[in-house]
Amino acid sequence: MTDLLPTSLLARVTRPSDVARMSLDELAHLAVDLRRVIIDQCSEGGGHLAPSLGVVELTLALYKAFDLERDKLIWDVGHQAYAHKLLTGRLARFGTLRQMDGISGFPRLSESPYDHFGVGHSSTSISAALGMAMGRDLAGLDHRVVSVIGDGSMTAGLAFEGLNQAGDMGRKMVVVLNDNEMSISKNVGALSSFLSRKLSRPAPQRFKREFESWLKSIPRIGMDLAMYARRSEDSLKSFFTPGMLFEAFRFTYVGPIDGHDIASLIDVFEQTKSMDRPALVHVLTKKGRGYKPAETNPTYFHGVGSFEPETGLVPAKPGGGPKSYTEVLGETLCRLAESDEKIVAITAAMPEGTGTDCFRLSHPERFVDVGICEPHAVTFAAGLATQGFKPAVCIYSTFLQRSYDQIVHDVCLQNLNVNFFLDRAGLVGEDGATHHGVFDIAYLRHVPNLTLMSPKDEAELAQMVATALALPGPAAVRYPRGVGPGADVPLVSEPLELVPLGQGELLRDGADAVIIALGSRVYPALEAAQALEDEQGLSVAVFNARFVKPLPEAQILELAGRFSHIVTAEEGCLAGGFGSAVLELLADQGLLSCNAGGCQVRRVGIPDQFVEHGTSKQLRAKVGIDRAGIKAAVLAAVGKA
Repeated sequence: MTDLLPTSLLARVTRPSDVARMSLDELAHLAVDLRRVIIDQCSEGGGHLAPSLGVVELTLALYKAFDLERDKLIWDVGHQAYAHKLLTGRLARFGTLRQMDGISGFPRLSESPYDHFGVGHSSTSISAALGMAMGRDLAGLDHRVVSVIGDGSMTAGLAFEGLNQAGDMGRKMVVVLNDNEMSISKNVGALSSFLSRKLSRPAPQRFKREFESWLKSIPRIGMDLAMYARRSEDSLKSFFTPGMLFEAFRFTYVGPIDGHDIASLIDVFEQTKSMDRPALVHVLTKKGRGYKPAETNPTYFHGVGSFEPETGLVPAKPGGGPKSYTEVLGETLCRLAESDEKIVAITAAMPEGTGTDCFRLSHPERFVDVGICEPHAVTFAAGLATQGFKPAVCIYSTFLQRSYDQIVHDVCLQNLNVNFFLDRAGLVGEDGATHHGVFDIAYLRHVPNLTLMSPKDEAELAQMVATALALPGPAAVRYPRGVGPGADVPLVSEPLELVPLGQGELLRDGADAVIIALGSRVYPALEAAQALEDEQGLSVAVFNARFVKPLPEAQILELAGRFSHIVTAEEGCLAGGFGSAVLELLADQGLLSCNAGGCQVRRVGIPDQFVEHGTSKQLRAKVGIDRAGIKAAVLAAVGKA
C-alpha cells in the first residue's frame, strides 16, 4: 500500500472524536485521503471497493453529527465499512485487510470497540439496532443508535420485520437508507423501482412541525386545515417518493438527500438527533464514487481482486486455464435447458456470482432473480415445482443457511423437485467466517427425501447437475469456489452421463489404509496417497464417495471389511458432517472397535470453530484438510505419526 504523506489528515485520526472536531474543509480533504488509501489497498489485496468508495462522505457526516464515542453505529452487510475502519484506529493495519491474521473485511465485535455489531450477510442492521435501542432504554441510558442499510438489503424480508417492530415500539433510533440503486448486481423487484422515485427538495422537518403548529392555532378551522395539509403532503409523497412506505411503518421519513454533500448530510443528521421517534434518512449515493473505473463498472468493482490503481485494469491471466466451477454450473444449466423447457434458474441477487447470468441471456423467460430474499427463493421454487417445473436454485452455501425452514417444510416435506446448487461450499478465503460454506452438509444431510452430492472435479459437477435435475425429488449439489483440477467436461454434442444414485468410485486401491474422500478433498487425498507410497512405502486406497445422501453404504461397508484404518476427508464441519455419516453407518453395523476385527476411523474436516479470513490455501493448511493434513491423518491412523 502506498505510504501516507506525513501531512495527511487521515494520519491524525485515531478515533471518531478526531473527525468530529474537523471543519467542513478538512472533512473534504479527509474524503480524498480515505479514497486514496482504499483504492491503493484494494488494488493490491482486493476487497469491496465500490461500496466503500460510495459512502465516504456519508461516513464522515455520521462521524461529525453523532457522538460515536458513545452512540452506536451498525453497518448492514459491512461491504461499505472500509472508511469506518480507517477512522477508528486501524490505519496502520489496513494493509492486512482480509489477509491471514489481519483485519477483517467486515465489522467485527472482537476487532474494535467501534464495531458495534458483527455483519457479513445482509438486512440485519435494523433488527440489531432496535435491540440495542431497547437495551439502552432498559438500562436508562441516552445514547443514539444508527443503522446504515443499502437499498439492496431493503429488498429482504428481515429488514421489514425490523422496520415493523421498530415502528410499533417507537424507540428513538435512526435508519440511514443508502440508496445507490444497486447491491452487488442491479437491484430487482417492485420495491427497488419504488425507492428510485426521487423528489428533489422535501420540506424540512422543522418547518413542517412549525407550520402544522401554526395552522392548528387558527380558531375554529385550524385543526381541519392541519389535517388537510397533512393529507395533501402525504398524497404528494406517496406519488413521488417512498416516504409514505416508511411513514406507514411509523418512521419519520427525511429525504432523499445527496449522499455526497457533507454539509447537507450533517444538517439532516443534526435534525434527526432531536427526534423522539424512529427516523429514516433516505440518502442517494453513487457506488464507486471518486474512482472512474468503479463508477463505470460498479458490479465488477463490488468485490474485486488486485488491479492497476491508475487505470483499473486487471493484470492479464495466463490463457488456457481451467474453467471455474461456477462457469461449469452456468454452462451446464444453459445446455440442459436447451432441450428441457421445464428448467427454471433462480438466484438471489447473484446472477454473476452464481454463473447464471448466461441463463439470464439465453433463457430470460425462465430466469428469476428474487433479490436478497433466499427464503422466498426456496418457497417460490417449491411453488414452481408443484406445477411440473424443475427449479434450479443457485445460491452460495453460506446464504442458503437463511432458508433452512423453507428447505425442510416447503420443499423436502412435500418431496418436490427443487434443485439446490450450492456455490462456494467449503472455505472461500478472504471474506472469512461469514462467507465460508462449511455447514451445508450438516444442515442438509439429516433432512428426509433430499439427495446430497459433491463432485470431485468439473466433469463430475456437470454430471451431478444433470443427475439432480433428472431425480423426482429434491436434490443438492455442493461445489467449491474457484477452479478445479481441469477435468474435461463432455462436449455439448455428447450426452451427460448420470451418476448412479448412492454410488461412489474406488479411484485407487491399497492394502494398508483407505481414505474415503468427498468433493474437493478427493484430489488432495490422491496426492496424499501417492506421497505416502513414495515416502513411507504405504499402500493407501482412495474412494470418492460422491454422495453424502444416500450414502454409498454397501461400498463403504465393503471397504470397512478390508481395511482396519479408515480416514474420511471433507471440506465441511466435522460436527454432523460427512465423516459423522460414515461413523454412524459403521457404528450401526457394529464395525467400530479397538479390538482385532474392528476398524478405526479418523476424520479430516473443519474443527468446531469459526475459521477466520486468509487465502483458501492458507486456511486449508491451517485446519489440516490439505494434502499434508490428510497425509498426517493417515500416518496417525497407522501408527507412524
